[in-house]
Amino acid sequence: MQHHVDYLKQKLTDYFGYDSFRQGQLEIIDDILTGENVLGVLPTGSGKSVCYQLPAMLLDGITIVVSPLISLMMDQVKQLKAKRWKRVTAINSFMDRKEREQVLQSLHTYQLIYVSPELLQQEMFQSRLKTLHVRLFVIDEAHCISQWGHEFRPDYMRLKQIIAHCNYPPILALSATATPKVQTDIIDSLGGLPFTKHIYPIDRTNIAFCIQKVEVEQEKVIILTEILQTYRVPSLIYFSSRQKAEEVAVTLAGKLNRRIAVYHGGMEQHDRISIQQQFMSDQIDVVCCTSAFGMGINKPDIRLIIHYHLTTQMESYIQEVGRAGRDGAASVSLLLYCNKDIQLPKFIISRELPEKHELVTIFQQLKLWYDQEKRLPLQEEEMTQQLNISEIQWRFIRYHFEKHGIIKQNQIYYHSETWKKVYQQIDSYIVERNKIKQTKLTHVLNWVHQTDCLRKHLYKEFQLSYHPATFQCCSNCGFSWENWNPPQKQAPDSMNYSWQEKLKQKLLIGAIYETERLY
Repeated sequence: MQHHVDYLKQKLTDYFGYDSFRQGQLEIIDDILTGENVLGVLPTGSGKSVCYQLPAMLLDGITIVVSPLISLMMDQVKQLKAKRWKRVTAINSFMDRKEREQVLQSLHTYQLIYVSPELLQQEMFQSRLKTLHVRLFVIDEAHCISQWGHEFRPDYMRLKQIIAHCNYPPILALSATATPKVQTDIIDSLGGLPFTKHIYPIDRTNIAFCIQKVEVEQEKVIILTEILQTYRVPSLIYFSSRQKAEEVAVTLAGKLNRRIAVYHGGMEQHDRISIQQQFMSDQIDVVCCTSAFGMGINKPDIRLIIHYHLTTQMESYIQEVGRAGRDGAASVSLLLYCNKDIQLPKFIISRELPEKHELVTIFQQLKLWYDQEKRLPLQEEEMTQQLNISEIQWRFIRYHFEKHGIIKQNQIYYHSETWKKVYQQIDSYIVERNKIKQTKLTHVLNWVHQTDCLRKHLYKEFQLSYHPATFQCCSNCGFSWENWNPPQKQAPDSMNYSWQEKLKQKLLIGAIYETERLY
């Protein structure tokens, strides 16, 4: 056994340059290499990717990694190729059709293939998948499988069939925010196969949790200005509104000698990539962003995470604050809260899935398409425009239509009783899903108004106990800004004002109150 452990440690050093495994990595890797299905729950920033990257290098065959985090795919492929491991690729929506076809034709030459759940559903990819020797099937962000999870995605529900196409290779399901209820649902959704569980505490002892309440929203910008003026550290400010992120970024850029950028899903791809790279290389100090930023970003020295808006659920909050202090140094999470803030998360929840009148319109339009040509329009964008729903909402609806045989390869099949039954099922599901979301929002509000230790109550749904803070604990346990003295980044000799002006022009584009989802 010791010889086997020494061998794995040597390979870890050879491939990644690390001297030792982090908590949980060795145990998970060992079970994978013996052919077991594994469910791993580890804290953010704990090196979950090594749990499948090292086995991918050692196994004879192909490892498939399903991930909704496109930035993570791109970043990890880049890092692995920099380590001279060329047999790795990613397939996602950022690639044009020609690029995807080239990669599809050469899939058999790779050892590690990252793919988004949407592209995994495409018939061309599935047909190629059946010809491959898949030795490991990895599901990143596995809580997306569960209807109880905070980011349930219908495309993840199809993974059971995809795994069957691959002749049931060992499965590694990973999450940083799966509660016991979600863990059970993940396993059930994958067909009830036997799984070995590796569940570790997800609390981050080096992050202090602070809540600062304000009477009016204008106070938030004053507080932001004071904190960012005092602390020149890599910082992320999270917003639930693209427009507000842009507005505050422009305001702060005008008040502070800081390099400030904005990032959200409505920006051009090359602009997002540029801002991401500049932040990683310390050319940008502060990013005003939506949840689209930070997923898969492994910058170790982010010191300050600020939430300008109230999150809709604790799982999202834990993931976002977990981007701070990955090097183990003292870091701070600050939530700014105003009583009026509750309206925005309520609105976001109400717009996640279609409302009842929208569901009626969708069925009516589907019947019209059936009467005309018995098939869907060829372009998804055309469908969502005609139905007046978001891409997220359409994928949810389409999943249920395909599940019940109403749609098969864009052909529409009509049977009056079946349609009535499916309508009722979708409507009931939406009602239940909204109840779940409202309950999660209530948990957030209870936490915000908690007078006991914030750390204790933040993690109580995920683990039975929590570790004492290695830094300051929280604002209910005596946190003091004066006792936080992080290393300050060097200020640039002169600000690039032409760059700032160019940025400000880009900032003035945006949509009002949109939540970010990488579907």
